[in-house]
Amino acid sequence: MKTVRLSEADNVVTAKTPLEIGEDGATQLIPRGHKMATCDIPAGAPVLKYAQLIGYAATDIQAGQHVHTHNLEFRNVDTDYEFSTNLRPVAPATQQDTFMGYRRATGRVGTRNYIAVLTSVNCSATAARMIAQHFTPDVMADYPNVDGVVAFVHGTGCAMGGDGTGFELLQRTLWGYAKNPNVGGVLMAGLGCEMMQIDWLIEAYGLTPGPLFQTMNIQDHGGLRKTVEIGIEQITAMLPEVNKATRAECPASELMVALQCGGSDAWSGITANPAVGYACDLLVAQGGTGVLAETPEIYGAEHLLTARAADRAIGDKLIDLIKWWEGYTDRNGGSMDNNPSPGNKKGGLTTILEKSLGAAAKGGTTPLTGVYKYAEPVTAKGFTFMDSPGYDPASVTGQIASGCNLVCFTTGRGSAFGAKPSPSMKVATNTEMYNRLHEDMDVNAGTIISDGKTVEEVGREIYEMWLRMASGEQTKSEKLDLGDYEFVPWQVGAVM
Repeated sequence: MKTVRLSEADNVVTAKTPLEIGEDGATQLIPRGHKMATCDIPAGAPVLKYAQLIGYAATDIQAGQHVHTHNLEFRNVDTDYEFSTNLRPVAPATQQDTFMGYRRATGRVGTRNYIAVLTSVNCSATAARMIAQHFTPDVMADYPNVDGVVAFVHGTGCAMGGDGTGFELLQRTLWGYAKNPNVGGVLMAGLGCEMMQIDWLIEAYGLTPGPLFQTMNIQDHGGLRKTVEIGIEQITAMLPEVNKATRAECPASELMVALQCGGSDAWSGITANPAVGYACDLLVAQGGTGVLAETPEIYGAEHLLTARAADRAIGDKLIDLIKWWEGYTDRNGGSMDNNPSPGNKKGGLTTILEKSLGAAAKGGTTPLTGVYKYAEPVTAKGFTFMDSPGYDPASVTGQIASGCNLVCFTTGRGSAFGAKPSPSMKVATNTEMYNRLHEDMDVNAGTIISDGKTVEEVGREIYEMWLRMASGEQTKSEKLDLGDYEFVPWQVGAVM
């Protein structure tokens, strides 16, 4: 068979290869990864994939016809949610897995050891980059236990309300990066007159300035040149102390993995995302944490997560996020179906409902133990959810700020992505793309279709790479030195 049926309840199948007329019942040309109707579907009738609703027939669809944007329409979800009705107990692991990590004074464990130059406002971005650029590989050769000095700059920090959502998001993000266990030292640089005052941040989050947490601003230090000179001096003084950190054996329970997808295609929900979900289940069995995000990309699949909520309060938090996003897109004249992107659609995804059902698979099968705001510290163990946009850099930025020390990123169209200070691995959904972009891809989940591997086999491969990368093995994105420009705090609210 040249098609994949995911459930007996489905009235569409997915083409493994381009179908010519007459192949597997096709009455039209069906592109690879796209859907074909398996029976007549009257106009207005539901279209099912994964045994779930992905949209409604916009016209009469005949068996064998191509099902896509021209004849499948989206409608907002209206679901009667069930809570805590699908709680599968986590079977404890038979052995405790370990990795070699950096145990911090806080008790948290890092997988990398960076010095971060954080900016309170865009106006200090150039100064931060100039400071970080001083620490070339030749300079860093004397500090082998330090992974690098990285500037995390952004385009906001002023012209915003001091008591609004956007201000709180940026505060949490900056605080989260300063506290991430992959960061061994911090220099925070500002201009001086911005809304995002460094002193306020320190007071609000109990940060303590000291040898490994320095602050400065351009206005007080006499201008750009002097600020850069002083910043270089401060980091130079930090380096010997940060270099003292050494790796030690740590339990896998200390891993917190950001579960992310981007450049998705029809295979994302069939190969890579379920395999990552299996890896997440393995990690949860070890006492570790998986963090799913991208709230618009679980829209239409949130009922599957509320059924897995450990209690009603957790499920209600998730539904509150869904309602907020419906209102947010409505206020801005958009639609939840603005996502999928053109690339997603070219890869066979038609509606956000279809995309979400595949994206949610990254969360595996264990109970949902916590729901968090963007960049809010994730404190629960197990499978959790953090609110974020579907825009990958902004979403991963929030996950790292929430404490993730690893990033696992699935992609079907191909995505060149990295996210310092947390190492990012990429999982390809299909073998064709993996072969084309092999320099960027770490694992090929397309073998589930092309080579007959099981989801469990590939999931185990992904989990074992998590342990190796946590111990210092470089991912493809790290070898390409990605991650210096992917710090993108989510901006919400008026810019004044």
